[in-house]
Order: sequence, then C-alpha cells, then structure tokens
Amino acid sequence: MKAYYFFILSALLFISSCSIELEKINYGKESCHFCKMTIIDNQHAAEAVTTKGKVFKYDAIECMINDLKQKNEVEFGLLAVNDYASPGALIDAKTAAFLISKKIKSPMGAFLSAFEKQEEAEKALTEYKGNLYNWEEIQHEIN
Repeated sequence: MKAYYFFILSALLFISSCSIELEKINYGKESCHFCKMTIIDNQHAAEAVTTKGKVFKYDAIECMINDLKQKNEVEFGLLAVNDYASPGALIDAKTAAFLISKKIKSPMGAFLSAFEKQEEAEKALTEYKGNLYNWEEIQHEIN
C-alpha cells in the first residue's frame, strides 16, 4: 500500500514540475537565450516554453524565431511575444499580427514588432508604414 501512495505522490510531483506556462521576464536582469544580450525592451521580447516545461527567454522576436529554426526537433507548448501596444504583456505568437517597419527599431535590428489585435497592427502600419505578417509568414521572412 505504501508503494501505491509513493507512486501517486511521485506522479503528482512529476506532473506539477513539468507545467507548461510562461514565466515573468525580469527586464534588465535576464539575458537572451539566443544572443546573450540583456533583455531590456518590454515591447519586443519573446518567450518559448517546451512541452516539457523548459523556458527560453529572448530580447527580440527575431531571436526567438532564429532559435526555433535551430531547435526544429524540439516541441514547444507555448510561444509568446510582447505586444507592442501593451508593453510588458506577453501574447500568443501564433495569433499575433507582426509588423516590420523601419520606423520602429527592435533590439536586433529586424524592425519587427508584434500586436495582439489586428486593428492595432493596421493602425501602426498606417502610422509607421512597412509590411504586416502572420506567424507563418514572419517565420519565413526572418533570416
């Protein structure tokens, strides 16, 4: 009977230790997993979480995209990017709208920003010019 309870307790600990959730980014204190620069910009940072719960933080969306290309065999449960319109807010990368505009600098020079709402992205496009992309398109655009 003790073995049964031990098994149940072990299973619960294992499940809770592998939770797939975003972590708060400590701007100015943490480094980008890809380029090793300090993450300071709360409008362009990104975060990826594997299906096993390992968290990778990035100073720029383009760093996350380039790192994902190198980790093509790793399964990710969450991909998040900062919402340019709501600094510090992480949003689902797969449903975000992306703008490349030479008038909005990003940390690594790709001029890439993300928006949770398509309307906000279109408003920024009108103001800053550039090109809009969805998640699938932006992955091919960033080298």
